[in-house]
Amino acid sequence: MLLPFFQWIESLGFSASIDPSGYVTAAVNVMHLLALTVFVGALLVVDLRLLGRGMKQQPLAEVARDAQPWLIGGFLAMLSTGVPQILATPIKEYYSPHFWLKMEVILVALIFTFTVRRMIAQAGEGRVAPVWRKLVALVSIGMWTTVATAGRLIGLMS
Repeated sequence: MLLPFFQWIESLGFSASIDPSGYVTAAVNVMHLLALTVFVGALLVVDLRLLGRGMKQQPLAEVARDAQPWLIGGFLAMLSTGVPQILATPIKEYYSPHFWLKMEVILVALIFTFTVRRMIAQAGEGRVAPVWRKLVALVSIGMWTTVATAGRLIGLMS
């Protein structure tokens, strides 16, 4: 169903316009990984706090509020570096089951992160049972680990 779209992207010749030496591709990949590091760091600070670990001297809502700009900034940076990676090899991406897994889990993980996880993190610590905070943190970590792993497998399984 989406193959014609990916073929159209391929026909644009974006991948041919990328530096043939590979330095541009490598630089974009490094920036994507740095953005991933910022994003995961912001995610884990809150998720570990939800698990009852780390930064216990600050209220959970404060930790979540302070991490939010880093979380959003990291995600936007990943998005802005991930799109050129897709544009560079659209047919490879289309035929990669890891690409589709990553896209599906990203969608679910984004909705979960900015709804359920956000509500739990911003609620007063006494208002949500510890078991629910821990469950939310583990689901969050699991989903985003799946996204990162699937992304890495795209590059390995070519």
